Amino acid sequence: MLITGECFCGDIKYQLDGKLHDARSCHCSRCRKAFSSQASAYAVIEPSEFHWVNGEELLTSYVGQHGFGLQFCRQCGSTLTGIFEGIVHGVTLGCVNGDPDVKIARHIFVGSKASWEVIADDAPQYSEAPPSTD
Repeated sequence: MLITGECFCGDIKYQLDGKLHDARSCHCSRCRKAFSSQASAYAVIEPSEFHWVNGEELLTSYVGQHGFGLQFCRQCGSTLTGIFEGIVHGVTLGCVNGDPDVKIARHIFVGSKASWEVIADDAPQYSEAPPSTD
């Protein structure tokens, strides 16, 4: 499956020659700040199936103390990908073009969601991180 995505201004574009996996929404206070929203919505990808099509030089990264981070457009501010140790491991669903044939499978860190947020679907909710599937 060919999936494409781009930032708000359209100067950064990517392509994924595969599928999105384990789509989730994180409701922690950090994601609310990073995404300027009630939660983040993202899906895991196979890094080898992802590549930048245009505008990679316009990316800016923020990496936290544990090596996890985000990449976003330095022009329009759109958050595009999640990275770990510099490798893209996930994409934000808001920047995906068209219908990527994915549904949110779980809500995580619901225990710290904003008091004004109402989660309107029936996907499983976890107060913190979900149990490991390893």
